[in-house]
Amino acid sequence: MSVGLASSTVTATRAVTTARTARSRRPHGVKGIPFTILGIVFLAIMVFPVYWMVNTSLQATSGAATATWFPFSPTFAGYQAAFAQQGQNFVSSMIIGLGTVVLTLAVATPAAYGLARFRMRGTRPLLLVLLITQMIPAIVIANALYTLFNNIGLLNSYLGLILADSAVQVPFAILLMRAFMESIPPSLVEAALVDGANDFRAFVSIVLPISRNAIVTAALFTFLGAWGDFLIALTLTSTPAVRPITLGIYNYIGANVTDWGPVMATSVLASLPAAVLLIVAQRYISAGALGGAVK
Repeated sequence: MSVGLASSTVTATRAVTTARTARSRRPHGVKGIPFTILGIVFLAIMVFPVYWMVNTSLQATSGAATATWFPFSPTFAGYQAAFAQQGQNFVSSMIIGLGTVVLTLAVATPAAYGLARFRMRGTRPLLLVLLITQMIPAIVIANALYTLFNNIGLLNSYLGLILADSAVQVPFAILLMRAFMESIPPSLVEAALVDGANDFRAFVSIVLPISRNAIVTAALFTFLGAWGDFLIALTLTSTPAVRPITLGIYNYIGANVTDWGPVMATSVLASLPAAVLLIVAQRYISAGALGGAVK
C-alpha cells in the first residue's frame, strides 16, 4: 500500500511539474512574438537602403526616386561605367586601407602588449590620453596635419594618407588589444622566459598566436575606418592620382547627377570589401571583442 501511495505521489508531482512548465513556457512564447516582429521591422528598415542601392544600380533610370521596386529588366551598364571611371579610386582605397592596417598593427600590437604586461609609471594617464584621442573629430586631426604634410611634401601621396589614417586608428587598436592581452595568463610568458626566450621571442611565439582574435578584430576595424574615410582624404588630397573611392563617389555625384545607375553601382562596389571582410572575420570579431572582458 505504501508503494502504491508513493507511486501516486510521484505521478502527481510529475503532473504538477509538467503543468507548471507548460504554463511557464506559454507566456514567454506569446510575449516573444511582438519582439520578433519588432526586430524584423527594424531589420527591414536598416536593410532597405542597401536593397534600394543595389536595385537602382541595376536599372537604366535617371534618378533613384524614379526606380521601380524590382529590376525587371536589369542592366549592368552602371557597373561598366563604374569600373571604367572609378577603378583607379578603388585601387587607391585598397592601397590606403591595407597600408593603414600594416602600419597600425606594427605600432599598436607591441604597444598594447607593453601596456598590458609591464607595470610602468604613467600607464593610467597614457591610457586616459588614448581614450581622449578617440573623442577628437577626424577633421581636427586632418587640419592639424595639413600644414605639417605640406612642409614635408606628403600631400597628395599614399604615404601621407596612410600616416594620417593610422594616427586616427592606432589609439583604438591599442585599447582593444590591450584589453585582450591583459587576460593572457602571465605564467605562459614566464614559462617561455624560463626556457631561455627573451621578451621579444616570447611576444612573437606566445602572445601573438594567442591574441590572434584581437589582432584580426583590430585589423578589421582599422581597415573599415581607413576604407570609409572621407574628411582626411578631402583635406589632404587635391589630385585624382591618389583619390580614394569615398572621395571619388563624392565628386562622381556632381558629375553624374542625371544618371544614378553608375553612382549606385560605385557605391555597391565600395561596400563589397567591407561586407566580405565582416562575413569572413565575424567569428574573430566576436571572440576578439569579448576576449578581454573575462579574466
